[in-house]
Amino acid sequence: MAPAASADMGYTPPDGGWGWLVVLGAFISMGFSYAFCKAVTVFFKEIQDFFGASYSEIAWISSLLLAVMYAGGPIGSILVNRYGSRPVVIFGGFLSSIGMILATFSTSILQLYICVGVIAGFGFSLNLQPSVIVIGKYFSKRRPIANGLAMAGSPVVLSTLAPLNQFLFDEYGWRGSFLILGALLLNCCVAGALFRPIGPKFIKSKKQKDKGGDKASAGLVETGKLKEKEKKKEESCMQKFNKVLDLTLFKHRGFLIYLVGNVIMFLAFYAPIVFLTPYAKHLGVDEYSSAFLLSILAIVDMFARPLTGIIANTKWIRPRIQYFFSASIAFNGFCHLMCPIAGGYTGLVVYSVFFGLGFGMVCALLFETLMDLVGVKRFSSAVGLVTIVECVPLLIGPPLGGAIVDASGDYRYMFYACGGTIVFAGLFLFVMNYYNYRMLEKEEKERQDKEIEMKEGNGFTTENKKQALNDTDHEVKNGHEIIAEQSEPEKSSKEELNGSK
Repeated sequence: MAPAASADMGYTPPDGGWGWLVVLGAFISMGFSYAFCKAVTVFFKEIQDFFGASYSEIAWISSLLLAVMYAGGPIGSILVNRYGSRPVVIFGGFLSSIGMILATFSTSILQLYICVGVIAGFGFSLNLQPSVIVIGKYFSKRRPIANGLAMAGSPVVLSTLAPLNQFLFDEYGWRGSFLILGALLLNCCVAGALFRPIGPKFIKSKKQKDKGGDKASAGLVETGKLKEKEKKKEESCMQKFNKVLDLTLFKHRGFLIYLVGNVIMFLAFYAPIVFLTPYAKHLGVDEYSSAFLLSILAIVDMFARPLTGIIANTKWIRPRIQYFFSASIAFNGFCHLMCPIAGGYTGLVVYSVFFGLGFGMVCALLFETLMDLVGVKRFSSAVGLVTIVECVPLLIGPPLGGAIVDASGDYRYMFYACGGTIVFAGLFLFVMNYYNYRMLEKEEKERQDKEIEMKEGNGFTTENKKQALNDTDHEVKNGHEIIAEQSEPEKSSKEELNGSK
């Protein structure tokens, strides 16, 4: 059953309205961020020949791009917590555009690493994190659907960029193509402008502006500010840092399970995409048909993501969304194990269809499952911490795949290794999530038992206190009765004496 809006957010998410324009902005921003590292692989064969680089060396372009995009996660989270999503995404779009424009002047593979991998990669990082975070602020009940629609931006952009990149290369070469792509990335700045700020602090600030002429409210605001300053002085440096990036998440069992499983998965997650087009060319497929495989993958991925979001939002799946995520990962890995069986172009097309389905399912659930584990309030920090850890397997994954191809001279072993690793990650998450759910049920039962014991204990002590008070009252009443009984003969004797007188 879909959960209600989080009470700890301080406001009720609209679950629609302007939120759908925010989803559109996230669709564009996340689309370029995720799709670009895949679409740029179309140029790899030509860049490899131009610089005389090996498979492993050329794979470092995508690896650095992905690694920096994920490593910049904590910085993106900190900037979002400080300035909001809108200015961060606008700056990220500008930075990624500058990186691609500078790459057109590269004279060595190292310069491509810096321009495409580091500068553009960090720009994509500033596009990605705020887009993920802002959806959680606008949606609660419909969040899986909103996430699925926003994540669908990657396959839509990829299905367009893959053939476009091949066309641009034929017309202008890889340098001219990079210049045009740099201009296209400025659309992320427009997407960022749609991220209107939302949250309790903006509601409070509006109320304070409406009461600007009221001296009493101004005095209360000043008193509140003084109290906040005193609290800030008392806080330690670690407490201040945890407000920006919550490191206590490393004590969260569900978060750690998610993190370990994703690290294993991302070690082999992007290598099959990086080498899909080169593998097709290696089998003798022409350049346009090879690039079209990415478009097929993207088209299937395009429909798989929103459909997965709709399925995940149902009352049957949403309470068990972690299991659904684990099954999606295992299915993705199984597709790679089947890839070497594909002998010709038809087989590669079938593989691309199933690969797109599995890839779309995983990507649609990637952030929804994390939010399900840690909640909306801690999600910003969780995304930052997850991405910086995941940047390591993303950095070494594609070069390891390239090293396997260089050593064996055969792409099939790379697909076998990637498929086996991803299937293992899916099984690991399935088993550990089952363990986590069982532990949560046990802990919840123990907590309820303790509450019942405390209530019973409080009820017992209350009854004892009432009984003691009743006994005291009874003793006091009895004392009054004795005094009254003793005073009656005294009164009668006094009356007798008075009467004798």
